[in-house]
Amino acid sequence: MMELKMKPRVVVAGASGFVGRGMLKALAPHYNVMGLSRKPFRDGYTWRQCDLFSLLEAEEALEGADYAIYLVHSMMPSARLTQGRFEDMDLILADNFARAAKKAGVKQIIYLGEIIPECQELSMHLRSRLEVEETLGAHGVPVTALRSALIVGAEGPTFSILVETIKRVPVMTFSPWKRSLVQPIALADVLAIFQYCIGNPSTYNQSFDIGGPDVLTYGQMIMETAGILGYKRRFMKNPFYSFRLASYLLSLITGTPRALVYPIVESLRFDMVAKDLRLQERMDLKGSSFAEAVKVSLAETKGQLPRGSVAEKKKRIQSQGILNVRSVQRLPLPENKDADWVARHYAEWLPKFFGTLIKVKVDEQGNCSFYFGLLPKPLLELTFSSERSSKDRPLYYITGGLLAQPFNKEFRGRLEFRQVLEGKYVLAAIHDFIPALPWFFYNLTQAPIHLWVMKSYGRHLKKMLIPN
Repeated sequence: MMELKMKPRVVVAGASGFVGRGMLKALAPHYNVMGLSRKPFRDGYTWRQCDLFSLLEAEEALEGADYAIYLVHSMMPSARLTQGRFEDMDLILADNFARAAKKAGVKQIIYLGEIIPECQELSMHLRSRLEVEETLGAHGVPVTALRSALIVGAEGPTFSILVETIKRVPVMTFSPWKRSLVQPIALADVLAIFQYCIGNPSTYNQSFDIGGPDVLTYGQMIMETAGILGYKRRFMKNPFYSFRLASYLLSLITGTPRALVYPIVESLRFDMVAKDLRLQERMDLKGSSFAEAVKVSLAETKGQLPRGSVAEKKKRIQSQGILNVRSVQRLPLPENKDADWVARHYAEWLPKFFGTLIKVKVDEQGNCSFYFGLLPKPLLELTFSSERSSKDRPLYYITGGLLAQPFNKEFRGRLEFRQVLEGKYVLAAIHDFIPALPWFFYNLTQAPIHLWVMKSYGRHLKKMLIPN
């Protein structure tokens, strides 16, 4: 036990993914390592159940950590009803992690992002990777960002999609992305690079492109993988190519959720090649060839889509019976204002927007009650949390009202206004809200009305950005 305590503590967020599971195995002999996941595992490693959408849980999870590894992506829905764009969900997760790391005195955050191609307009997926990288460093903890293209690993979602597509589609369309370049890297090499970076001050506050020794076109990568699998595949010209249609077909063919497939397909139009490999040169890491990495991955899975794949994750989410809601909208932040002002101004703006239909009462403690017409009971009651709030993140718990289930500790329904990206935006977010209305009726009424109201508030704030 004494030896375990003397080892530096490394917390891995997103440890249930294929990179994360490999990370636990690689780091366990050298560090006191703990994985974070919404669902605990029993596999011999130390796990902590943690919802990173909760700043409180993130703070508890990172307490005592020396180093933190961030492997989180929010492509899949995190509630029974999820309103909002994945890039805004990613911002909340990253901001919570960065705030918690700062409070815990974490020495370094290591983030696995994606190679950023040199072009004028990035896909939303790639822009989101940059936003997450910026957000992780926004609270003062040194960040090491590792940017990769395709990671070849046994349980990797992109690699699984590649293998399943080759198996099931004998003739593929000749599309623009066939000639795009990619520099894949083996999972084992990624893990070695992470181990080199942990606690290495020469990597702090820097970003590094990482990649394997081979630069291939996507067409070459498909044909090489097909050859290793023992398949002969052909390409057919297709003048009418659509990324949306391609993502739909790939989702249908592989059983992978479209929310995961579309960002992958959209990024195929870019050359995903490392600008340099200076970090690996410093390490003297030549890396595995693409063919070697594929053979190792296929040997581990025997050529089958692995247990715990993204397709199975979708089924697990669909089987959950909790009728909870998460809604996140990005709002512009007027000059010289903060998130606390946006929250208080919302309570002033809402009655003006609805006229006599909606009334808002705010007491001296900042608690808000929303009334409809002449109804004596409020629709919603929000209790301001002075202990958990700050000027850049006011927090309100949803504690009552006709439209909300009674407040409980397991699902702490809450509304927050969070300042992000150097004060450019505020994220208005509802978490773990459980409606009182029947679920079907809620989806037809309260849910779309809330979304419409928040978008209208965003347009109102945007007008304030325009000088008179």
